[in-house]
Amino acid sequence: MNLVLNLSGKFKSLVKMVKIDKNTKIVVLLGGNSSEREISISSGKNVIKSLISKGLNIIPFDCKGDYINKLIKIQPDVCFNALHGLGGEDGLVQSLLEKNNIPYTHSGITSSKLCMNKASSKKIFVKNNINTPEYEILKIDNINDLKRTIPFIIKPIQEGSSNGVYVFFNESDRNRLLEIQNSWIYGEEVLVEDYIDGVELSCAVFDNEPSEVVEIKTKNTFYDYNAKYKSGGSDHIIPANIPNKIYNLVKKTAYDCHNLFGCRGISRTDFRWSGGSNKESLFVLEINTQPGMTSTSLVPELLENKGISYNDLILYLLEDASCRR
Repeated sequence: MNLVLNLSGKFKSLVKMVKIDKNTKIVVLLGGNSSEREISISSGKNVIKSLISKGLNIIPFDCKGDYINKLIKIQPDVCFNALHGLGGEDGLVQSLLEKNNIPYTHSGITSSKLCMNKASSKKIFVKNNINTPEYEILKIDNINDLKRTIPFIIKPIQEGSSNGVYVFFNESDRNRLLEIQNSWIYGEEVLVEDYIDGVELSCAVFDNEPSEVVEIKTKNTFYDYNAKYKSGGSDHIIPANIPNKIYNLVKKTAYDCHNLFGCRGISRTDFRWSGGSNKESLFVLEINTQPGMTSTSLVPELLENKGISYNDLILYLLEDASCRR
């Protein structure tokens, strides 16, 4: 059987860049060296399982250490980027693949770099009048002197999966600042922003259309690593039980962010809604160019709600792959 998979007629915006058939050498990039290595392995395994079920030629590739020469020797026809965190969604692997003319999935160099770097994306939000929590960038050596009004959050500039995130609800929490400063492993600077008390929301953009909006409920103090990846760590309500005006604003803002940052394939924008009725009550937290593909991840669930299967999502991303994104 000559297997040829073509989703071009199924999704309105797809201009097929890579022919996917049983002879296509598909390399799934996973693992890597970031703090999100285990999440990437989980995402990658799900992607591999999906593609193997279609009879495709799959080569798993762990991006550990100095891997690019090993990857070049494989001579992939296309790479599915299932990496998360530094090295995988900050423009690095994208630049290495483009330098070697290897087509790849998801967003390109610039959009990956801007979205991964919270300081850069915050500046773009503010410049384009996209409401985001007030923030400041500080040297980690100075945070013990932080005078910001409670409640606030400390985040790494370039991390995902809530790694290195600390929430300060009470004045007594300030006692943790010196401990955090001494144990910090996420670079010389930190992002400090106001904590928005309210509802956690998220919306994906796929095939250049926003998904439904998901409301995320967790018993944890915030949507942390365990809430995201531990089975039963959070409840996902689709569609979110919020006023229509806010619901539509979430979808519009996610779409606007996706295009403003030049994202490709798929993106997910995260929000907090403080409960008000005006647009100032909705806050953009960040935009993610490499959303998780694990069994508890939001994007596959959001698209399944639209009638788009996991397999269709993965195949779409492959056929959308290119070398100049």
